[in-house]
Amino acid sequence: MRVALLQYSIEWANPQANVGLLDERLRAIAGQADIAVVPEMFSTGFCPDRPGLAEPWGGPTCQALQRMADEYDIAIIGSLMVRVNGEGLAVSELRNRGFMFRPHDVPLHYDKHHLYASGGEAEFFTPGNERVIWEYRGVKIRLAVCYDLRFPVWLRQDKTNLYDLFVCVACWPTVRIQYWDALIQARAAENHCFAVAVNMVGTDGLQMDYNGHSVAYDTWLHDLAGFEDYEEGTRIVDFSIEKLRHFREVLPQWKEGDEFSIED
Repeated sequence: MRVALLQYSIEWANPQANVGLLDERLRAIAGQADIAVVPEMFSTGFCPDRPGLAEPWGGPTCQALQRMADEYDIAIIGSLMVRVNGEGLAVSELRNRGFMFRPHDVPLHYDKHHLYASGGEAEFFTPGNERVIWEYRGVKIRLAVCYDLRFPVWLRQDKTNLYDLFVCVACWPTVRIQYWDALIQARAAENHCFAVAVNMVGTDGLQMDYNGHSVAYDTWLHDLAGFEDYEEGTRIVDFSIEKLRHFREVLPQWKEGDEFSIED
């Protein structure tokens, strides 16, 4: 499984510019990767207090993502602001919606469960409550969106090894980057899985600073991506599912895991 990590600066509150930027970056790696991972709220930056930027699920940005997935034969994972109508809801709701757009297939989504109240997200957005596992080209994938990373029970494997690849997309500021570094390693180690985490770089419209630290961990916690601080660029890493399965057989710690359940 070849995964591309796209670490770059997001144009604040400018969906058209950000969609165009992503198109350029994906065109440059067409045919080289199975999955491309982009930062949280890739089309706007982290500005949850601007609900007017939210689009309906299936709107222009979603259409552009599907076109790119089809044209470049690559699945795209990230998140964006959407306004959800229908689905039995009395009123429309804002969601920070994680997504995977697959070539010539229907898109998949996961709504961020842990909203960052200190950043205003919980004031405007509605959390999702579904733990979602996706399968793509024989690999089972679990997505977390930024603040989800701090909550290990929400992301914990059970004794059936539900997923092979943990993916986290984020807008995680420099001032708290030490927690990002530690938590991604912890989630990879405790869940016996590969891990990919993609953060943005630069300064946003609220003058928050982001230095990236996007990573890709194998089963031995080697960082296969190797981004420098504030570096804009793309790294493509190759994970061997056969090696992961062998690792789980040699060190079957997952068999001794504690039983647990999550209730809404």
